[in-house]
Amino acid sequence: MEDHKKESILEEIMLEHGNDLVRLAFTYVKNEENAKDIVQNTFIKCYQHLEKFRYESTLKTWLYRITINGCKDYLRSWHHRKVQVKNFVQEAVKSLLPSVEDNMIREEEKQEISKYILSLPKIYREVIILYYYESLIIDEIAEVTELNASTVKTRLRRARQKLKLMMEEAGIYG
Repeated sequence: MEDHKKESILEEIMLEHGNDLVRLAFTYVKNEENAKDIVQNTFIKCYQHLEKFRYESTLKTWLYRITINGCKDYLRSWHHRKVQVKNFVQEAVKSLLPSVEDNMIREEEKQEISKYILSLPKIYREVIILYYYESLIIDEIAEVTELNASTVKTRLRRARQKLKLMMEEAGIYG
């Protein structure tokens, strides 16, 4: 494939999937700049291996897998362990929820829900975010996370139960 054609394809991919990938990476690394760096590396890998993409999965799930692997590599890295990463719930809410001009009560509810989602164990948080915020179906989540579809369903159900319990205890739900 010619370089200018690859560059054109990559540009389209970046425009279509860039924001979603940054949001996904942010859910792992909790830092917008690091998330952007990881996504930049995702696009570099995409460019390098575009000719090898076999269309056994969708382009979206392939990019998600590369991004998640990049996040996991970063979280295992010396740099991440050396540097204290601060978690700002406000930034998480802004990156996870679509920006709409709702009334203040609705916005506070979204912030509360996001706070509870971010407090879930990683195995549950991951499937909730991919399902509700990234709009992936069960089979796509299974492919991205390299889990069985039944495991994804179980984790999704347990995550919902945990969220409901946390919100009931806080007096928000039920």
